[in-house]
Amino acid sequence: MTAGKVWLVGAGPGAPDLLTVRALRLLEHADIVFHDALVDPEIVALASCAERIAVGKRCGRHSTAQRFINKRLIDAAHTHQRVVRLKGGDPMLFGRAQEEIDALLVAGIQVEVVPGVTSALAASADMQRSLTARGISRSVTFVTPRVGAGEDRSNWVRAAVAADTAVIYMASHEAAAIGAALIAHGMAPGTPAAIVEGASLSGQRQVLPVTLATLGAAGARLLGGPALIVVGENFRALAEQAVVPDSATASRRRA
Repeated sequence: MTAGKVWLVGAGPGAPDLLTVRALRLLEHADIVFHDALVDPEIVALASCAERIAVGKRCGRHSTAQRFINKRLIDAAHTHQRVVRLKGGDPMLFGRAQEEIDALLVAGIQVEVVPGVTSALAASADMQRSLTARGISRSVTFVTPRVGAGEDRSNWVRAAVAADTAVIYMASHEAAAIGAALIAHGMAPGTPAAIVEGASLSGQRQVLPVTLATLGAAGARLLGGPALIVVGENFRALAEQAVVPDSATASRRRA
């Protein structure tokens, strides 16, 4: 049997109606789908005719080794014509897509990437605050302090400090340390920031406006959903607000 093709598909930030039309069509016609842990179950369910296999990673929990995911994709392409690797956000941003692409190409498997809306853009939309602003923010950097076992330390702090706006992925559990690191590298403690949890997810989103000095306290109020941190002067108006989710809403989300 001729080898099939693998599509690396961006599932977007969470809301099913933020999928691209191309992503939806691929899910509807897929033979098998390997999906990340944070992809909304409603999105996975769109692949109603496909075998669906969870292979995602979550901080602090058991996860599938990347080399094993690569092998499963190659094996699936030898038994299925339409293989979808469904990734949260956009596959090409902190999604380890390059490792999967390289493994597939070495194995002689065709691969195509379908972009998705990354969570930084969904967070910006939820806050109704642009990541750029005339005269205030002309540069944006996407960084993560997360490093894998055996990898060199990240220089994320240097990149974040150099940009007008910094978006920090996969970092909400380290909010206090991140605030301290940015202050230690020259940012003022009063620099505006925010943590956005559940971006794009109606009824689950939470926007916590803070400053670098109070970033750690805000991190302790997260409810366990996917979250990212934004830092920059264009969030000052937001940081001056006091946005705290009511206890009833928090209780419903924990249930």
